Amino acid sequence: MANRQEYIDKLAARLKELDAEIEKLQAKAEQSQAETKSKYKDELENLRIKRENAELKLDELKNAREDAWEELKTGTEQAWKTLSDSVKKVTDKFK
Repeated sequence: MANRQEYIDKLAARLKELDAEIEKLQAKAEQSQAETKSKYKDELENLRIKRENAELKLDELKNAREDAWEELKTGTEQAWKTLSDSVKKVTDKFK
């Protein structure tokens, strides 16, 4: 995607989607039995860390100079892939 603002907007929208998925997992965890709740807690904490990392990468992109943002895309995309994959893994694990 060539347009910086479009790329940032796309990532911000995706972050909101992932936040909603994490919220659903949190709600499910709160309704689960003690043993499962403990497993959810660990998984959710890992997701929160990965989510914070993805948000930091997004902030870096937002604050990057015009000539530097392309270089930051790779790290940002990796953080997003890690977060997306982790959310899917946790969601699948606790179906």
